Amino acid sequence: MIRAHLASLLSPKTLPADALAGLLGAVLSLPQSIAFAMLAGLPPEYGIYTAIVPCIIAALFGSSRHVVSGPTNANSLALLAALAPLAAPGSPEFIALALAVTGLVGVMQLTLGAFRLGWVTDFIAPAVLTGFISGAAILIGLYALPDALGLSLSERHGVAGTISAIAHGIGATNPSALAIAALTLAVTLVGRRISGKLPFMLIGILAGYGASELIVTLPGMPEVARVGALPSVLPPLSLPLIPIDRLPELVSIAGALSIVALGQSVSIAKALARRSGDHVDVDREFIGQGLSNVVGCFFSSYVSCGSLNRSLPNYLAGARTPMAAVLSAVFLVGLVFATRPVLERLPMPAIAALLIYIAYGLIDLRRFEHLLRVSRAEFVVALVTLAGILVLPFQDAILIGGGLSLAVYLRRTAHPAVRTLLPDPRSPAHTFVPIEELPGSPAECPQLRLVRIEGSIYFGAAGNVMRRLQALRAGSGQKHMLAMVKSMNFIDLAGAEVLEHELAMRRAGGGDLYFHRPRGSVREMWRRTGFDERLGAGHVFESKTTAISVIYQHLDRDICATCTVRLFRECRRQDGSGGDETAHISSA
Repeated sequence: MIRAHLASLLSPKTLPADALAGLLGAVLSLPQSIAFAMLAGLPPEYGIYTAIVPCIIAALFGSSRHVVSGPTNANSLALLAALAPLAAPGSPEFIALALAVTGLVGVMQLTLGAFRLGWVTDFIAPAVLTGFISGAAILIGLYALPDALGLSLSERHGVAGTISAIAHGIGATNPSALAIAALTLAVTLVGRRISGKLPFMLIGILAGYGASELIVTLPGMPEVARVGALPSVLPPLSLPLIPIDRLPELVSIAGALSIVALGQSVSIAKALARRSGDHVDVDREFIGQGLSNVVGCFFSSYVSCGSLNRSLPNYLAGARTPMAAVLSAVFLVGLVFATRPVLERLPMPAIAALLIYIAYGLIDLRRFEHLLRVSRAEFVVALVTLAGILVLPFQDAILIGGGLSLAVYLRRTAHPAVRTLLPDPRSPAHTFVPIEELPGSPAECPQLRLVRIEGSIYFGAAGNVMRRLQALRAGSGQKHMLAMVKSMNFIDLAGAEVLEHELAMRRAGGGDLYFHRPRGSVREMWRRTGFDERLGAGHVFESKTTAISVIYQHLDRDICATCTVRLFRECRRQDGSGGDETAHISSA
């Protein structure tokens, strides 16, 4: 199995595409890794270490073809906020605590994966992913804009602060930076337009590099920011020691960071899987991320997870297998050693231009339009998540979006439709359809109400279903009711009590309650609650035709004698006009 997996990663059919994607990923990840390490309060080289070892482990043991792990802005900021009260950022003690927390995060993630608790992430709805990825794209583009303009922002205070800083500094735009960014973006767009198979982003950044070397030689053109001097790249071995006196604090911090990291990884994996049509095994992804952090902490790496800034370029660059992520880490090592002079002179405006291009491709306006047409509630969920990404901490926005989508789901399931049905005279089989779908004002049987309950009856829906059934009884002489319940997937004790109440009310009024095709799990709950016994034999049917035939025997013959509706075959027979020309109720 391992040999087959390795063979698939090294297939000649996929390796060239993976190599190109990995090379681009290495080039893009270098400045980001350094910046994220500084955000975390760690020396720059720790960002490079985190972009190497955890990246390889997560790619080999995770489930996504396209997710590339490494340092992220959310993890970096969260780590700094959590550990700054315990030690001075950048100090040896701070570094030791960061590595210890990373090991704890990995253990927690492994535990979640081992116990197959990945299902909890299924509650991150597609609308949340749409809002998340679009909001993150706006952030990527916004934070790349200062580098594209050649502006030096000492600090970034969220979206509003960054926009304000750009607005105030726009007059100091570096013309060289703007020209390099514009050329890089233009070459990338043209390359993509010519052929999606071209390594258009790599071509774009090389064009930006060439332009930077030329432009700064022109009279009056200022120099631009570049990647700068690079530290040693080989991750040194480390031994993360957990101070016993701070273990409770570190466990709490690790728990929060685990949620933040897994939320990012799974959200990115699902978002990319939706685009590529892949399937994500969340439990395996948990294990892959856990192993990457456990192993990483012994190689001077801090908390890592799926990186949007690396994963999306990897996908857009044509990555075919996880080998692209492995190669990006390998190339990162090789690039620093072999091309250090070139890498140190890569212009930041060119890298910023590629990030802006990537950000633009992430904003899926068509998806928002689709959500608006299909479900306004889900559109609101996506919009709220997007806004949350812009104004709240990353993890809070995901939690709010997930909570809101869950609330929308609960609201929907709390109102299962209870529809009145009638035979459709337009259908040869006279199949049952909701009364509102029939033309005019069709008459009902004066004694038998036909309904279809569309959804499960649980404690959250019990009150609504009871009120609907009460409304159907009020002012109606229909003492009997046949409920079609094959759409009822689940019923709990509260739901069974609703049916108990309806049965009691029907029988107290001289009628009865019948059911058509309840599921096995529903019947099992009826048996456990005693409802099945109280309902009695002859009240549950697999065929609608049989149900009508049996129930008809319990109807009031005096009312039938004067009734002119004549909905059912039995009515026609009673009337003496039966035979093959009578109405037929489909048993489907």
